[in-house]
Amino acid sequence: MLDLLPDLFDTYGDKLILLPPMFISYGKQECFWGEVVTVKCYRDNSKVKELLAQDGRGKVLVVDGQGGMDCALLGDMIAQNAADNGWQGVVILGCVRDVGTLKTINLGIQAIGANPIKTVKKGIGEVNIAVEIYGVIISPQSFIYADGNGVAISNEALDISVLNL
Repeated sequence: MLDLLPDLFDTYGDKLILLPPMFISYGKQECFWGEVVTVKCYRDNSKVKELLAQDGRGKVLVVDGQGGMDCALLGDMIAQNAADNGWQGVVILGCVRDVGTLKTINLGIQAIGANPIKTVKKGIGEVNIAVEIYGVIISPQSFIYADGNGVAISNEALDISVLNL
């Protein structure tokens, strides 16, 4: 499947909210979807690492990095751990690093930029709270759908089997 969002919006347009088109795909999986788990952090990816080390089957981690561009909240080792633990993807309002390697990891990754600098590790961050990304509220247990066309949010799981994919 190469494109998901055009067909989703054609079928379920009233149930989806599109995030502003600023996210860039960095993972091997261009197209991904799943139930949302959230983390809010700034310059500290401790909670990101902790969550992605857990079972993530059917889930997408949404990281509200508050748009910070001065360090990366996800790199190759944490991304590989996420893939190994069954996560569908990660959406980051912030940066990633190791971009060449990320393209080889079987994981959906969307972020707003890249930066080779790692974060500090202080264990700071909030998990499973509603986060706001450019005016769009994303709550735990909502659903993310992403592909090369963008990132969309729904408050309910959508039946993609009815799409002509």
